[in-house]
Amino acid sequence: MTDQAFPVLPAGFRFGAATAAYQIEGAHDEDGRGPSVWDTFSHTPGRTLGGATGDTAADHYHRYREDVALLRDLGVDSYRFSISWPRLLPAGTGTPNPKGLDFYDRLIDELLAAGIEPLVTLYHWDLPQALEDRGGWRVRETAEAFAAYAALAAERYGDRVRRWITLNEPYCSAFVGHAEGRHAPGTREGRGALAAAHHLLVGHGLAVRALRASGDHEAGITLNLDRIHAASDRPEDLAALRRAETLHNDVWTGPLFAGRYPEHEAETWAGQADGPWRLPDDLQLIGTPLDFVGLNYYRPLCVAAAPHQVDDPAGRTAVDIGVAEADPYGTRHTTMGWPVVPSAFTELLRDLHDRHPRLPPVWITENGSAEADAVAPDGRVHDPDRIGYLADHLSAVADAIAAGVDVRGYYVWSLLDNFEWARGYEQRFGLIRVDYDTQTRIPKDSYRWYRDLITAHRARTEETR
Repeated sequence: MTDQAFPVLPAGFRFGAATAAYQIEGAHDEDGRGPSVWDTFSHTPGRTLGGATGDTAADHYHRYREDVALLRDLGVDSYRFSISWPRLLPAGTGTPNPKGLDFYDRLIDELLAAGIEPLVTLYHWDLPQALEDRGGWRVRETAEAFAAYAALAAERYGDRVRRWITLNEPYCSAFVGHAEGRHAPGTREGRGALAAAHHLLVGHGLAVRALRASGDHEAGITLNLDRIHAASDRPEDLAALRRAETLHNDVWTGPLFAGRYPEHEAETWAGQADGPWRLPDDLQLIGTPLDFVGLNYYRPLCVAAAPHQVDDPAGRTAVDIGVAEADPYGTRHTTMGWPVVPSAFTELLRDLHDRHPRLPPVWITENGSAEADAVAPDGRVHDPDRIGYLADHLSAVADAIAAGVDVRGYYVWSLLDNFEWARGYEQRFGLIRVDYDTQTRIPKDSYRWYRDLITAHRARTEETR
């Protein structure tokens, strides 16, 4: 493949790969790690496909040196991974676990020895079960515990880690976990989910202050914002679009970047969002200026109006907002059932930039596709659909940069095939195939393509200096 076949990104643009602790580490009860809400959820019958759990996952806890060697061969500038909160603090608070602290010391040192920058996510959904038992994200005490955990991590690793992400996709934690019930903790709530969304943001703000107090750290948050289209120009579909924008996007971007709560929240939740969990100084705390914002993108969303019961908010969950999903895109879908629409990625980035003058620099912290991977007779994994997906979406990022959006880098999801939450192990996102019976790693064709892309980018940008 020639350089001209690759998307062209500007000099200084950085490439990485991403993972999450519960999805790859395994060792769920080793070396003092405490249980998380995902341990509880996945061990509950009927919650995950085929009863899958993260007990072993990709066994990264024992195989991290092999995985870092693969990262080094891939040529990435940076590796985004998450720390398991219950591995550091088995009860969520209290005395740290020395063996858990030591594991991330070893991982970080291995990365640095390979010339790879660590980007650490503090929370990728694995809340210690002990904190859930005391109310979880529905209560402010969890936000305060999160800040203490962030301070511990920064104190331990801050001499080697400069860039930190507080939360990954708080939308999923709050609404998929507390309202839809498809993710841990697996409940279907209204006000509880809205309280969780707010306390996640409070925890983020407290964690940013803790990181800044501990040294010269860069702090950000990762959001899975959606590019949402209305199914038609009918007034009811446009109203449904407003409510969907509130649920998916404005809950986060309003407090973080505009100093306000969502403009249409009263319409969306029949006045239930403005609850007693909001304190007078919370917006100032949540809106603490950030060094960057991470954006995860996979597919667009199209919505139409659906029956919307506004007169009984107590009987609704926080996602019962009178919208139904449509799919007018007429394009290929990944094995997750998601339409592949790279142009929507450019639209999302440009819209985010245009709406929020206070937006910090953007990093694409997840983007990738699940495909029907299989080992071919030649022993390799040929995944042309994934290569096409990555090429088209990186081109969409390049288009956004050309339009003035400050995007600094891109992390492919994911380095490894892994535990795909409630969908178990059937969905494969990795650049590297994992045989879960033997834990053998097989780099796919997309791994080689991404490596060649990085090599070509460096050669091209060096030539133009």
